[in-house]
Amino acid sequence: MYYAAANGLAEAFNKTLCSLLKKVVAKSKRDWHERIGEALWAYRTTVRTPTQSTPYALVYGVEAVLPLEQQIPSLRIAIQEGLTEEENARLRLEELEALDEKRLEAQQRLECYQARYLRRSIKKVRPRSFQVGDLVLAVRRPIITTHRTETNSCQSGMVRMLSKKPTQMVRTN
Repeated sequence: MYYAAANGLAEAFNKTLCSLLKKVVAKSKRDWHERIGEALWAYRTTVRTPTQSTPYALVYGVEAVLPLEQQIPSLRIAIQEGLTEEENARLRLEELEALDEKRLEAQQRLECYQARYLRRSIKKVRPRSFQVGDLVLAVRRPIITTHRTETNSCQSGMVRMLSKKPTQMVRTN
Protein backbone atom coordinates (compact mmCIF):
# COMPACT_ATOMS: atom_id res chain seq x y z
CA MET A 1 0.00 0.00 0.00
CA TYR A 2 1.34 3.44 -0.92
CA TYR A 3 1.46 6.04 1.84
CA ALA A 4 3.06 9.22 0.49
CA ALA A 5 4.14 10.76 3.82
CA ALA A 6 5.80 7.59 5.08
CA ASN A 7 7.42 6.92 1.72
CA GLY A 8 8.87 10.44 1.73
CA LEU A 9 10.36 9.87 5.18
CA ALA A 10 11.77 6.52 4.12
CA GLU A 11 13.31 8.03 1.01
CA ALA A 12 14.84 10.89 3.03
CA PHE A 13 16.33 8.38 5.47
CA ASN A 14 17.65 6.22 2.62
CA LYS A 15 19.32 9.27 1.06
CA THR A 16 20.98 10.11 4.39
CA LEU A 17 22.06 6.50 4.89
CA CYS A 18 23.57 6.37 1.39
CA SER A 19 25.55 9.54 2.00
CA LEU A 20 26.83 8.13 5.32
CA LEU A 21 27.79 4.86 3.64
CA LYS A 22 29.74 6.75 0.98
CA LYS A 23 31.81 8.29 3.75
CA VAL A 24 32.68 5.02 5.51
CA VAL A 25 32.90 2.54 2.62
CA ALA A 26 36.25 1.89 0.97
CA LYS A 27 36.94 2.70 -2.66
CA SER A 28 35.89 -0.76 -3.84
CA LYS A 29 32.38 -0.23 -2.39
CA ARG A 30 32.04 -3.97 -1.94
CA ASP A 31 32.18 -3.90 1.86
CA TRP A 32 29.09 -1.75 2.42
CA HIS A 33 27.29 -4.60 4.20
CA GLU A 34 30.14 -4.73 6.74
CA ARG A 35 30.05 -0.97 7.32
CA ILE A 36 26.30 -0.40 7.53
CA GLY A 37 26.38 -0.82 11.32
CA GLU A 38 28.84 2.06 11.62
CA ALA A 39 26.71 4.26 9.37
CA LEU A 40 23.56 3.48 11.37
CA TRP A 41 25.42 4.16 14.65
CA ALA A 42 26.51 7.55 13.29
CA TYR A 43 22.94 8.36 12.24
CA ARG A 44 21.41 7.31 15.54
CA THR A 45 23.89 9.21 17.71
CA THR A 46 23.92 12.49 15.77
CA VAL A 47 21.79 15.36 17.07
CA ARG A 48 18.97 16.22 14.65
CA THR A 49 18.27 19.92 14.16
CA PRO A 50 14.44 19.73 14.19
CA THR A 51 14.21 17.78 17.47
CA GLN A 52 17.49 18.97 19.01
CA SER A 53 18.03 15.42 20.17
CA THR A 54 19.46 12.14 18.90
CA PRO A 55 17.20 9.35 17.67
CA TYR A 56 18.92 7.05 20.19
CA ALA A 57 17.99 9.33 23.10
CA LEU A 58 14.36 9.52 21.96
CA VAL A 59 14.12 5.73 21.90
CA TYR A 60 16.08 4.76 25.03
CA GLY A 61 15.85 7.90 27.18
CA VAL A 62 19.62 8.38 27.57
CA GLU A 63 22.46 9.37 25.28
CA ALA A 64 24.49 6.51 23.84
CA VAL A 65 27.79 5.60 25.44
CA LEU A 66 30.37 6.15 22.74
CA PRO A 67 33.15 3.58 22.34
CA LEU A 68 35.69 6.30 23.13
CA GLU A 69 34.01 6.84 26.52
CA GLN A 70 34.74 3.22 27.40
CA GLN A 71 38.45 3.68 26.73
CA ILE A 72 38.74 7.18 28.25
CA PRO A 73 36.14 7.30 31.03
CA SER A 74 34.01 10.42 31.01
CA LEU A 75 32.35 12.01 34.03
CA ARG A 76 29.07 10.29 33.14
CA ILE A 77 30.74 6.84 33.09
CA ALA A 78 32.63 7.55 36.33
CA ILE A 79 29.40 8.51 38.12
CA GLN A 80 27.61 5.39 36.86
CA GLU A 81 30.44 3.13 37.97
CA GLY A 82 30.29 4.62 41.47
CA LEU A 83 26.58 3.77 41.89
CA THR A 84 25.26 0.66 43.53
CA GLU A 85 23.02 -1.65 41.54
CA GLU A 86 19.88 -0.36 43.31
CA GLU A 87 20.82 3.29 42.77
CA ASN A 88 21.53 2.57 39.11
CA ALA A 89 18.13 0.84 38.69
CA ARG A 90 16.35 3.77 40.42
CA LEU A 91 18.17 6.31 38.23
CA ARG A 92 17.32 4.34 35.08
CA LEU A 93 13.65 4.13 36.10
CA GLU A 94 13.56 7.92 36.62
CA GLU A 95 15.08 8.40 33.16
CA LEU A 96 12.46 6.13 31.60
CA GLU A 97 9.66 7.99 33.38
CA ALA A 98 10.99 11.27 31.97
CA LEU A 99 11.18 9.78 28.47
CA ASP A 100 7.58 10.65 27.52
CA GLU A 101 8.21 14.26 28.48
CA LYS A 102 11.41 14.33 26.41
CA ARG A 103 9.53 12.95 23.42
CA LEU A 104 6.76 15.55 23.79
CA GLU A 105 9.35 18.33 23.95
CA ALA A 106 11.05 16.94 20.84
CA GLN A 107 7.68 16.81 19.07
CA GLN A 108 7.00 20.46 20.00
CA ARG A 109 10.46 21.51 18.76
CA LEU A 110 9.84 19.60 15.53
CA GLU A 111 6.50 21.37 15.01
CA CYS A 112 8.12 24.78 15.67
CA TYR A 113 10.92 23.93 13.23
CA GLN A 114 8.41 22.90 10.56
CA ALA A 115 6.39 26.09 11.09
CA ARG A 116 9.55 28.24 10.76
CA TYR A 117 10.54 26.32 7.62
CA LEU A 118 7.06 26.79 6.14
CA ARG A 119 7.07 30.55 6.87
CA ARG A 120 10.50 30.86 5.24
CA SER A 121 9.31 28.90 2.19
CA ILE A 122 6.14 30.96 1.81
CA LYS A 123 8.18 34.19 1.74
CA LYS A 124 9.87 32.96 -1.44
CA VAL A 125 6.57 32.34 -3.26
CA ARG A 126 5.26 35.26 -5.28
CA PRO A 127 1.47 35.26 -5.60
CA ARG A 128 0.24 35.50 -9.19
CA SER A 129 -3.26 35.90 -10.51
CA PHE A 130 -4.39 34.88 -13.96
CA GLN A 131 -7.40 36.07 -15.89
CA VAL A 132 -9.51 34.17 -18.38
CA GLY A 133 -7.79 34.43 -21.75
CA ASP A 134 -4.22 34.70 -20.37
CA LEU A 135 -1.49 32.49 -21.79
CA VAL A 136 0.00 30.16 -19.18
CA LEU A 137 2.55 27.37 -19.31
CA ALA A 138 0.93 24.06 -18.43
CA VAL A 139 2.97 20.99 -17.52
CA ARG A 140 1.04 17.77 -17.24
CA ARG A 141 2.86 14.79 -15.76
CA PRO A 142 1.28 11.34 -15.68
CA ILE A 143 0.68 9.40 -12.49
CA ILE A 144 3.39 6.76 -12.47
CA THR A 145 2.13 3.38 -11.26
CA THR A 146 5.18 1.33 -12.23
CA HIS A 147 8.92 1.89 -12.04
CA ARG A 148 9.20 2.10 -15.85
CA THR A 149 8.47 5.48 -17.39
CA GLU A 150 7.91 6.44 -20.99
CA THR A 151 10.17 9.04 -22.58
CA ASN A 152 7.35 11.12 -24.08
CA SER A 153 5.01 10.90 -21.10
CA CYS A 154 5.31 14.56 -20.04
CA GLN A 155 3.13 17.05 -21.93
CA SER A 156 3.84 20.75 -21.69
CA GLY A 157 3.18 23.86 -23.70
CA MET A 158 1.43 27.19 -23.80
CA VAL A 159 -2.30 27.07 -23.21
CA ARG A 160 -5.00 29.74 -23.08
CA MET A 161 -7.21 29.78 -20.02
CA LEU A 162 -10.92 29.47 -20.81
CA SER A 163 -11.94 29.49 -17.16
CA LYS A 164 -10.36 29.24 -13.72
CA LYS A 165 -10.68 25.45 -13.83
CA PRO A 166 -7.46 23.75 -14.96
CA THR A 167 -9.39 21.27 -17.11
CA GLN A 168 -10.79 24.01 -19.37
CA MET A 169 -7.73 25.14 -21.29
CA VAL A 170 -7.01 25.28 -25.02
CA ARG A 171 -3.60 24.47 -26.51
CA THR A 172 -2.28 27.40 -28.57
CA ASN A 173 0.23 25.55 -30.74
